Amino acid sequence: MSCWSCGTANEAGARFCIQCGAPQAQSCAACGHANPPNARFCSNCGSLLEAGATPMAPAGLGGPVAQPTAERRLVSVLFADLVGFTTLSEDRDPEETRELLSRYFDVARRTVEGHGGTIEKFIGDAVMAVWGAPTAHEDDAERAVRAAMELVSAVAQISEGDAQLKARAGVLTGEAAV
Repeated sequence: MSCWSCGTANEAGARFCIQCGAPQAQSCAACGHANPPNARFCSNCGSLLEAGATPMAPAGLGGPVAQPTAERRLVSVLFADLVGFTTLSEDRDPEETRELLSRYFDVARRTVEGHGGTIEKFIGDAVMAVWGAPTAHEDDAERAVRAAMELVSAVAQISEGDAQLKARAGVLTGEAAV
């Protein structure tokens, strides 16, 4: 099959061109039919194709890739950061600062995962984690609070020279589209 963008020969069922990386097919949200990536309407059912529709899965992997759908879920989100970290890191060597953050992030990851949560992201010296997505438990809010308390205690055990690290953490529970 030739790439629609650059003309390079690709294997049948390829999702992306091996030369230019262009998507090779998009699936129709209405019927799942494979259409060229530049098509505006489905050649099978006539439905309008969404811009940036999901590329088709390679042959043998179950057909079209499902369009992601959002659903409302009750989630608990933990946000934790280090107290005074900017001031602490101003006069430190960058490698030392990175090593200190790596130890903190390792502790955070173990703590969150130990309580059934998922690290969503690390932002500077902050950690954001979520419970309730992708897997929900009846006690997700409690798990998040317990993880927050454990993380604050564990961070106090990390010391760097004369600096004793301290963390703050907050947990919010509510509905979110995931």
